Amino acid sequence: MTGGGVGASDELTVCEAEREPAPSDSLRTFGAVVQALRENAGLSRAEFGELVRFSKHTVESVELGRRMPDESFVERAEEVLGNTGALRRAARFLTRGEAGLATWFRRWARLERVAVSLCTYECRLVPGLLQSEGYARAVFEGTIPVVPDERLEALVSARLERQQMLYERPTVPFSFIVEEHVFRRRFGDVALMRGMLDHVLEHSAPRNVTLQLVPLDAGLHACLDGPVRLLETPEGRRFAYSEGQQNGRLIADVNEVSLLQQRYDTLRSQALNPKDSRGLLERLRGEL
Repeated sequence: MTGGGVGASDELTVCEAEREPAPSDSLRTFGAVVQALRENAGLSRAEFGELVRFSKHTVESVELGRRMPDESFVERAEEVLGNTGALRRAARFLTRGEAGLATWFRRWARLERVAVSLCTYECRLVPGLLQSEGYARAVFEGTIPVVPDERLEALVSARLERQQMLYERPTVPFSFIVEEHVFRRRFGDVALMRGMLDHVLEHSAPRNVTLQLVPLDAGLHACLDGPVRLLETPEGRRFAYSEGQQNGRLIADVNEVSLLQQRYDTLRSQALNPKDSRGLLERLRGEL
């Protein structure tokens, strides 16, 4: 069936917006391969769409990594583009982008889920794994451009869902070092501030979670270049992650990761110990 007789499996543009995932690296790569093979065959998107019985719009969405291809799309594309098996094999590794996570953060989030240790230094805001719902909502409500309500709920849900790692993986050590001023920064009303501090105290209570505060009078220290996260994989590989305005960078270079780990370890010795850090948080709560 060709021409105007588009098959029901296409589902066309009526359902396209609902079905299109957030772009992921695997979807973009798969789409780029489809496009390269199509162009090598001398076919336009419209001509290719006729042959695989999907619309030109669908072909474009797949090639740009905006749509998870149907199994029928993969099979027909294979037949049209030479039956090499490349698309079938690649399709097995396709994943949707995680809703509510920034594109540049997704690779790190995937590593987080399998890490055997995780270290976080923050000087801007409460680390995401320790944020209360009220705090997370206030953070996202303050972003520019303004986040639509539906998107805001997805962001808050994704952040709270990530926090389950602290309890689901009780043998994995989670270390947090946070500047004292982060917990002094006011947001919302007193109830929200207390709720945030209570949430942090609760989530840092498990034995596998360590929270240390860098007091205001600690002076200058080794991590002044900005926030950093470090982790180790089950294979013993170490990665770091650095984030700034509208971007993030996954760091795999051994020397660079080693340097960041040294800075983190130095700061750990300069920060308050976990017991004193907890006491400081309790005093801050009592001052509200």
